[in-house]
Amino acid sequence: MKSTKKAGLEPITILGAGPAGLAVGYYARKRGIPFVIYEAKDRIGGNCTTFRYGDFYFDSGAHRLHNRNPEVTREFKQLLGEQLILIDVPSQIHYDGRNINFPLTPLSLMRSLGFKRFCKATAEIVCSRLAGDTATNVNFEKFALHTYGKTIASMFLLNYTKKLWGLPCNQLSASIAGKRLKGLNLRSFFLEAMLGRRSATKHLEGAFSYPRMGIGTVVEKLAQSFNRQNIALNSKITRVFHNNSSIQALEINKKNVIGVDEVVSTLPLDRFIHMMDPPAPKNIRLLVDKLQYRNVKLVAFFLNKECITQTATTYFPDGETLFTRVYEPKNRCIHMSPQGKTNLVVEIPYGAGDIYETMDDSTLVKKVQEKLVCLNWVKRDDIIDVAVHNMEYAYPVLSLDADLIVRRTISFLEGFNNLKLSGRNAKFSYAWLHDVMKSGKEIIETRHDSQKLKHCGLEERD
Repeated sequence: MKSTKKAGLEPITILGAGPAGLAVGYYARKRGIPFVIYEAKDRIGGNCTTFRYGDFYFDSGAHRLHNRNPEVTREFKQLLGEQLILIDVPSQIHYDGRNINFPLTPLSLMRSLGFKRFCKATAEIVCSRLAGDTATNVNFEKFALHTYGKTIASMFLLNYTKKLWGLPCNQLSASIAGKRLKGLNLRSFFLEAMLGRRSATKHLEGAFSYPRMGIGTVVEKLAQSFNRQNIALNSKITRVFHNNSSIQALEINKKNVIGVDEVVSTLPLDRFIHMMDPPAPKNIRLLVDKLQYRNVKLVAFFLNKECITQTATTYFPDGETLFTRVYEPKNRCIHMSPQGKTNLVVEIPYGAGDIYETMDDSTLVKKVQEKLVCLNWVKRDDIIDVAVHNMEYAYPVLSLDADLIVRRTISFLEGFNNLKLSGRNAKFSYAWLHDVMKSGKEIIETRHDSQKLKHCGLEERD
């Protein structure tokens, strides 16, 4: 194995120029730590990007920035400045021809369910809470039933979740609920139901921050912070050489080999394991083969209409609709569409072997278009053009057995003293932009602190 490792090599090698990798580079630059980022594609951003089609723009998902971590939010404000804008647009669930506020609110539920069914749903929530079921974290189905009761969970959550993740809800971890499904606070539930709008609904999340011209602005700003000089595009990692205790070198594009000092991987966990040379233990390779990722096809319709919806995102929980959600980019930023026009972006999740994996684009577009016409959202004459984008490794599928697999796999990788993992796919966790920024900061701070100890002669000894 011929290595190109030389003296003065960048001490941190980052695999992947998605937001997780760029975040590590961003904080490394702030600390004055040299680094290089290797990216397989010809662009940065990974699955967090903004596409341009003529004068139309649309994101690779219904992205938004919530103030979940004040420190990271301050970093975003510093990074984006006036390009970070506050949006106050609700999301909704489309069910049985009606739109219902999401996260779910009592008033919207009462109007949608009718008084009799609303009372039944309320009684189910109360009984479930009083029962004090301590096993709600076993799977998502139990969590949803406990949190919302059978009526609401069956109507709005269970079918949608199965469609999104491709598995029955009793095979999915409760952690897929993330931070948005906190459940209805019973006190606010009754107050709003009885007093109407006079009672504020604290669980409604209509307000969020968003960068002008799309989520791609975030990754562009991260890359601009170090002038892109540290990013090598079209550089796919094809093998990872190691000595069972540290990563020694990387093969790029099946031909070039570079030596490394410290490595941060944001690559999908299973892909990294299978690139290891010598091969990872057989039991680890067999474990990661059980991990599943969900891909997404985006179908963007460019329309000769002023607007279609008044929502940030519209969710479709029914099993008959092939897509999970639709968003109208100009509701996030008016400049995402030309004046007098708009675009709709439809998400269709799929996994290995699903019908949508091999369906040709023209057939897929036709199916989506028929549904949008049926909803009276679009007329055929409104359509200027359509674009289809495929997003691989969009979501790690957090099945019940995934947690144990991931813990064992990451425990194995923690045995390599110069390797860190960051990002949704590398850690096989459902992470947001705030999360990957925080992770990047922690990786660099930990590295910086350990270097200071070494310089002071205080490093730990075996």
